[in-house]
Amino acid sequence: MPTELEELVEFLHHGNTQIRQVAAEHLVGYSTAQPSLFKRNQLEPVKDLKLLIKDYPPIAKNALTILINISSDDEVVKSLVDDDAYLESLLRRVTDAKEPNANELCMLLANLAKSPEITKLLTMKREVPKSLSKSPFAIDQLLDCFVKGAAGSYNANADYDYLSYLFADLAKYEDGRKHFLTHRQEDDDIVPLTKLIVFTEHKSTIRRRGVANTIKNACFEISSHHQLLETDVGLLGFIMLPLMGGEEYTDDDTEGMLDECQLLPPDKEREKQPDIIVTHLETLLLLTSTHEGRKRLREIQVYPIVRELHTHIDNEDVGDGCDRLVQVLMRGEEGDAEEDVHGKPQVEEVEDDEDDQIVDVM
Repeated sequence: MPTELEELVEFLHHGNTQIRQVAAEHLVGYSTAQPSLFKRNQLEPVKDLKLLIKDYPPIAKNALTILINISSDDEVVKSLVDDDAYLESLLRRVTDAKEPNANELCMLLANLAKSPEITKLLTMKREVPKSLSKSPFAIDQLLDCFVKGAAGSYNANADYDYLSYLFADLAKYEDGRKHFLTHRQEDDDIVPLTKLIVFTEHKSTIRRRGVANTIKNACFEISSHHQLLETDVGLLGFIMLPLMGGEEYTDDDTEGMLDECQLLPPDKEREKQPDIIVTHLETLLLLTSTHEGRKRLREIQVYPIVRELHTHIDNEDVGDGCDRLVQVLMRGEEGDAEEDVHGKPQVEEVEDDEDDQIVDVM
């Protein structure tokens, strides 16, 4: 005999709208307390929930909330990602300027990015929403949503912030990194990462965090470091500014510092979230993987900026991140005179520690 809860799940495909609405509303809480409830009968409830995103807005919102909560399950994720028709249904709604549940749809897409199969968004083509984009590729349209839709400027019901988590996970895969670093839409000559880096000091913590992790994961593509270090990309300034407050620097410290990092106002605020600061420090550490990267970071006076960061932020993880980066920057290059970043003799050289290796996780 099915339990009362199992009977309630059956009502998700009931023909009466009010009954479906009551069922979906009451099942939201159980999607976190008993997620296995939605896997019975070969994921039949999941199939019902996929259809309910087309239902009336209140029902669709509850269905999306349930799917978001149970999409930590690999089997559920696979059933959603493998369904191209369902992905198209999600994309059609996300890119609709009047979709009331666009933010929830973005959250679900971000959760689906835990599956490598989500990279199909990089090559998937679909109808072009002309008010949003000129590209037929799904990933380009999502990027346009994210860039053009910040703070409700495209859809008054959405800010699209959670798409940054989708981008961060896509950048964990080689195809994703190459897309963010090399792909250009036909109507512009800007790689996607350049469109994202401008949000490292955005007011939304979600957006800042997702963008920071997208940048970091993209930097695992060592062959692209030369491109990232060039001034026309402008990456370094957008990484350094969140690490800086309104403190003053000596003339020696500012010599060579990026123009945008000099003469900051006294009320300049640095990033307040320690995990985001750590992510930026890890990105800088990745950029020291090449001689060119280490040289460039020394030239723009990263050391004094990190020194001040360490002084002003009392957080163990931030402190550890600062220490690892400083050790690399202060270390001499093989074949060079043993001098630190300021040209002074070094007291000692610090050995590499295998425990300090970074992994590209979101």
